[in-house]
Amino acid sequence: MSTGEGARGSEGNRAVRVVVADDQAVVREGIVMLLGLLPGVEVVGAARDGEEAVALAAEFAPDVVLMDLRMPRCDGVEATRRIREGHPGTEIVVLTTYADDDSLFPALQAGARGYLTKDASGEEIVRALRDVTDGRAGLSPSVQRRLLEQLLERAGGSGRSEPAGRPGDVEGAAGAVAGGPRGGMESPAGSGHPGDPGDPGRPGGLGGPADDGLTERETEVLVLVADGLSNQEIAGRLRISTATVKTHINNLFAKTGVRDRAQAVRYAYQHGLVRAPGRRVT
Repeated sequence: MSTGEGARGSEGNRAVRVVVADDQAVVREGIVMLLGLLPGVEVVGAARDGEEAVALAAEFAPDVVLMDLRMPRCDGVEATRRIREGHPGTEIVVLTTYADDDSLFPALQAGARGYLTKDASGEEIVRALRDVTDGRAGLSPSVQRRLLEQLLERAGGSGRSEPAGRPGDVEGAAGAVAGGPRGGMESPAGSGHPGDPGDPGRPGGLGGPADDGLTERETEVLVLVADGLSNQEIAGRLRISTATVKTHINNLFAKTGVRDRAQAVRYAYQHGLVRAPGRRVT
């Protein structure tokens, strides 16, 4: 099943090959039709439930399965788990009506790296598809904030750091959410200085380096990471280059002993650099 227009790709890039899984025929056919109008997308199959999604993933080895969650025979969470275990080269982007915790976290734990609701625009869907095939998380901003809130709530309850980066766990997903590689350190920047002249004071009125040796600027970057900002957003906020942001992040990772952005969020919370969210994002 080729969608023609989308199969040609965009700006010379190879089209993202997609299987659509949704139990409602009208919705499934509508999604296929929409994807057919989007540049850089090729629909190679459509599944009526999770069992068919698993079978089509084995048959066509798509780049992404666009997965509904609540389907008969085999739901989207179980299908995601089976596809990720049997076909690790296929990523999963959830496209569902539901954005509640009972839907979000099981899907991420099963291995989904994207999560959108069905009111997402075509542009948002294409961005999510490209993000997950490029090794990033394809999550809507509201889902990113909810995930970070839940991570902070869990960090506050546990009172200790735990290893992150286990396949499919919530913290590993949080590391991807924040914009870094899955389960790993930021890529070396290759340029920039650990500190910038004229750094402002540490957030929250903290002055001078901490016991962990963080500079004022590194602390400021850490707080912005904990707030869920991407490297590009941090660069814009601090008026520095993204390469310098990456350098700061690599430095603060090394000094604090964290391995990814999820652990950095927990570290910032536990050391009083950020506060738990005052309200939930719905």
